[in-house]
Amino acid sequence: MTMQQTDESGTEFQQKKQELSLLRTNLHEIHEQKEAVFKELKLTRDHIRTTLAAATKLKQERDKITKIVQELKKQRETLNLTVKEKAGEHKTVEEKKKELLSQTNVRADPSSLKTQIRHLEEQIETEVMPFSREQQITKKIKELKSKYKQVEQLGNVWKELNTTSADFAEQRRKAQEIHHEVQHKAQESQQKHEQINSLFEEIKKKREEEQLLAEKHLELKVKYEQIKKEFETVSRNVGELAKLSQKEERKNYHNIILEKTKEVQEKMRKKEKLRTEDILAFQALEES
Repeated sequence: MTMQQTDESGTEFQQKKQELSLLRTNLHEIHEQKEAVFKELKLTRDHIRTTLAAATKLKQERDKITKIVQELKKQRETLNLTVKEKAGEHKTVEEKKKELLSQTNVRADPSSLKTQIRHLEEQIETEVMPFSREQQITKKIKELKSKYKQVEQLGNVWKELNTTSADFAEQRRKAQEIHHEVQHKAQESQQKHEQINSLFEEIKKKREEEQLLAEKHLELKVKYEQIKKEFETVSRNVGELAKLSQKEERKNYHNIILEKTKEVQEKMRKKEKLRTEDILAFQALEES
């Protein structure tokens, strides 16, 4: 190899070393970018899984509440029918009361009438009186008993009216309680539904982010592999040039020693004094 070829080889070796250094830096930068994107992609996927699990749990809770609402609605429907029946019974008794009130003007106390009847009956049994007087008292007892019967019927109607009123009020209260519970549970179910929709919207956005990150990661991965291949190729070239350079260096070193040896031999032939470097050069040739 000529001196010019040796210089050219050395220049190429330095250029390849610089190229290899630049590729190593680029490879490191791309690797860092790729790992950063992968880390972000992993966090995004973890967030999607967590959010999806939360949405699934909310959906189960919502479905459970929905079933409760459906059952409560059935109970409310049954109670509404009962309330309607009790309202009809109450109305019937109310009409019955009005009819009795229209048929009689009696407003006496039933216990007072009963006391009067008992008193008159005892009077007939214990007192001696004219027949005409007994007839008057008997007639009076009959009138009082008639009044008592009317008052008693009216009292029974009042009791029945109070009972039906109480039943109606109780059933309506239960129906209202069920209705309020239905509204509360329905509202709770709606809130869960809205939360689910919100989470699914969030998942949708994260899916879009995931897609972009996955594409970016793939792009960086492909780029990294390309630079890696180029780095390996240049690295092999640098290794080959390094071996060649070492070989040339050894060859040049050997040539220099040979020249020095010739000079030493010439000095020895002429019996000139040898310097230390002459002796070292001569020894180096023997060792090589």
